[in-house]
Amino acid sequence: MADDRAGAETVRGFFDLAGVKPWASRIAALQRAMAAGGRARRALQQRHALELTLDRLRRGTAPPCHDAERRLLALAQETAAAARQLSAAGRARLRARLRASLDGEGTLAPLFHLIRAAALYRARGFTVSFAGLEDGAPFDLLLRRDGVEAEVACDAVSAEEGRGVHRGAWVRLVDRIDPDLQTWLAAHPGRYLLKLTLPQGLRTDAADQERLAALHTRIRGMLAGQRRADHDEAAVLRLDPLMLAAAQADELGLMNSLRREFGHEAHLAVTEAGGGVFVMAARAGRENEVAVALRRRMAQIAPQRFTGTRPGILAMLVEDTDRTEWRLLRERLELEGEARQFLTHKEARWVVAVSCASRFELLGVKAPDAAAEGELRFRNPAHPAARAAALAPAVQSSV
Repeated sequence: MADDRAGAETVRGFFDLAGVKPWASRIAALQRAMAAGGRARRALQQRHALELTLDRLRRGTAPPCHDAERRLLALAQETAAAARQLSAAGRARLRARLRASLDGEGTLAPLFHLIRAAALYRARGFTVSFAGLEDGAPFDLLLRRDGVEAEVACDAVSAEEGRGVHRGAWVRLVDRIDPDLQTWLAAHPGRYLLKLTLPQGLRTDAADQERLAALHTRIRGMLAGQRRADHDEAAVLRLDPLMLAAAQADELGLMNSLRREFGHEAHLAVTEAGGGVFVMAARAGRENEVAVALRRRMAQIAPQRFTGTRPGILAMLVEDTDRTEWRLLRERLELEGEARQFLTHKEARWVVAVSCASRFELLGVKAPDAAAEGELRFRNPAHPAARAAALAPAVQSSV
């Protein structure tokens, strides 16, 4: 009980900053959205885990149960501490940014990324000020060390931007078709695999809602007509018996086998009914380009976020990624390749270094699920300040 009260007390200043009514409204909206259940509920729980966990800790119903939750409490506490050090105008900007995080598709991750970045630079010996909040600067942080200054712009990009088939769109499709599959399985017991190739992709934006509905209709038509294949320029569908030697009756074992069979980029779903199993496996018409989406985002924002009077550091957060995808992006050097390519472009003329992190680094997850130094860093060797000793802790490449 002491731990429960301590957790609630730790975040009290954070909730005062957010405001009782805006916070309550946000949690109520998330609960309504999750009420439908299904895979969409799990996707929402994952995307908004920071808000939902903080609300549980606020209510004191359970103490922090692992290091990530304790780190989350610390980030909330650090946000409140930063607010106390700002002027009235700075606090108003911070409050506005926090409330924007609690609206629509927003999450707390980008704001906490900013707070964590400031703490990292202080730990490396820099004096850090929140220039974006305090003075309305286009960049977020101003670093000072041994008479040298640098500007830091913190930004976030969703991994969804690099996927041909969005995970959000996929779970909506599966939840939509799942009742039809259960009914069909009850009349056609057995083990089935529906492979979907989507050359035009499937996204969560409004323009793709008609495509999602059309795909649902096509799958229903295949099942009703006992057809094994259906294809056009938008989708290639093929229904076959499910043949996996390692498949287990339970979904967890089956999912592991499917992942080994189809790879980490495939979108998978399993429906079971009456002893039957129906698997759907979907891929886009091209490989995912998460690192490419990161490069494009950096090229878009760099000319707008820096003044050009000081070296600039882009501190990027990659959102909506899982452990396997994040590890492979690092191990395959995809992030490094795209970051270094960006640094050769004219948009990077003011950028002395790029850093990349995910929620795993944000919440203090250990390697190999997170980068060993808490972020990946790539220095721009062409920048005049690249070899400045005072900036080395912030810009020296980590790989």
